[in-house]
Amino acid sequence: MLQAIGLTSSPRRGLPVAVDDLTFEARPGHVTALLGAPGSGKTAALRLMLELDSGRGVTYFRGRPLHRIRHPAREVGVLLGDVPGHPARTVRGQLRMLCAAAGVPASRADELLETVGLAGLRDQRMGTLSLGMDRLLALASALLGDPHTLVLDAPAEGLSPREECWVHGLLQSHARQGGTVLYTTADPKEAARAADHVVTIEHGRLVADQSADDFSRTRLRPRVAVRTPHAARLAAVVGREARAAGRSVEVVSEASGRLSVYGSTCAEIGDAAFRHGLPVHQLADEVADTGPAGVMTPTGHAHGEREVAPQPAARASGSEPLPSIRRRPARSPLRPLRYELRRLLGVRTATLVMAIVLVASVGLSVLLARSGHAQLPKVLAAWPSSLPLPPAAIGAGVLGAVSFGDEFRYPALAAGRGTVPRRLGLLLAKLLVSAGVTLVLALAVVLAAAEALHLIYGDDLLRIPPNPVAMGASWGALTVGCAWAGLLAAGVFRVATAGVAAVLAVPVLVVPLVQNVLTGSGSRPIDGLPGRLRELMWPRWPHETDRWVAVVVRVVTHPVGTALSLSLSVLICAYLFTSLRSRVRW
Repeated sequence: MLQAIGLTSSPRRGLPVAVDDLTFEARPGHVTALLGAPGSGKTAALRLMLELDSGRGVTYFRGRPLHRIRHPAREVGVLLGDVPGHPARTVRGQLRMLCAAAGVPASRADELLETVGLAGLRDQRMGTLSLGMDRLLALASALLGDPHTLVLDAPAEGLSPREECWVHGLLQSHARQGGTVLYTTADPKEAARAADHVVTIEHGRLVADQSADDFSRTRLRPRVAVRTPHAARLAAVVGREARAAGRSVEVVSEASGRLSVYGSTCAEIGDAAFRHGLPVHQLADEVADTGPAGVMTPTGHAHGEREVAPQPAARASGSEPLPSIRRRPARSPLRPLRYELRRLLGVRTATLVMAIVLVASVGLSVLLARSGHAQLPKVLAAWPSSLPLPPAAIGAGVLGAVSFGDEFRYPALAAGRGTVPRRLGLLLAKLLVSAGVTLVLALAVVLAAAEALHLIYGDDLLRIPPNPVAMGASWGALTVGCAWAGLLAAGVFRVATAGVAAVLAVPVLVVPLVQNVLTGSGSRPIDGLPGRLRELMWPRWPHETDRWVAVVVRVVTHPVGTALSLSLSVLICAYLFTSLRSRVRW
């Protein structure tokens, strides 16, 4: 059972509250429609229930608030707005990525594509989907965890009548299996036709809480829709004959020669028009909405409506205030490493960046070897002195920046575009995957450059350097450090451009500062540091370890290595500070 108690949104400056002390419930085995005109507070109420907006009140999903549920995606399926996915990602790739976030098998994506009728579009890009297809994909995303409760905001919006009927049939089937369904709509006829229970709100307050039968009887009236070029004459004729027969008939004139006749039938109006020679262009039975308040009884409540006690006054005099609703960030994916791999491989951004880096690196390596002035490590890394960083390092920074920048641009993990999670598990997965990808890129650059030099200049140019381990370690550390700098900066500033800027700032701003410090008059050499460290350690490490310690020391003490280490330290501290600050704020 879903129970919403005293939902009240936080008022914005100069504006009334969107939701004001709203209390209702949606029972299992029933489809409940939250009915209201546009701007009545339906979506705001759902966001309060899902703890996406701050306010007061509490919502229980089978006796527990949402933040007390360990795996929310397996208890509550949510549809709010469109699907926040990368436009270049396929439909199937999007669902498989969300499967990793929800901790369900990837085969669940194919099952739901069959269920919602998108199996034939599984390889289509999300940017090419129509509004109706996007709505069906959002419904499939809500059903991924096989939840007990569905909370859907206008699920039939943008669908054809046939698709709308199918969606409501799916919701009824979910309810018949014991689930709870709550969806919003602005169409009273749709609510009466598709729901078992209707909760009507206006200006964020509860107006009526009725069964579908009571709602249809009190809110919907049968009428005859007539369109004729002589609307005024026909209205007078119908009214005159009704008075003569002693019948209660109401005729309402509308625009474009249209009449709405209440209390009569198509046959009676057609006969009257025929007798007086009046042409009729349209004659049909319809159902009209009588307004949000329904047909009022002398007590002031609609027939079949549950009377609502004056709760605000009662709470004002009571001693138990409603708990506050805090906005909470979305949870990290249950399988972060699998999620990050599918996020990376689901679009062509990484492949495109790596291809550009390889082509640029091979071209620069050939040019550097032709000049004959650059050293072999610089030639293999394609790092001319005119560039602050080699193409591989810049490409690694771009890959790292995109890995977190896309999370904020297309927040697939945050329902209703809430706060993107920045938890430790997701960060470690991104760091691990970006490091692996950039190491592959760094190795591919060296191998591609060596092969190109072999084909063009022969074997005379290529020779093994005296310290290949140190060169390889420094090359890998440079690319991984750039990738991590871009990733952390994008996570701190929530945009991929900031990550790329942070990578470029290392050689342009930080390296000159570090060089001034290292070459200053007060600087001291660090020769013999590995031996001194070995003497301080207990137990003593073997002498062979000194060589590896020396490699690490040389990498770190290089101006670029020192600048990159300093930048990473600052970015890690900033990331932790902003993450902890956001948790305290929420």
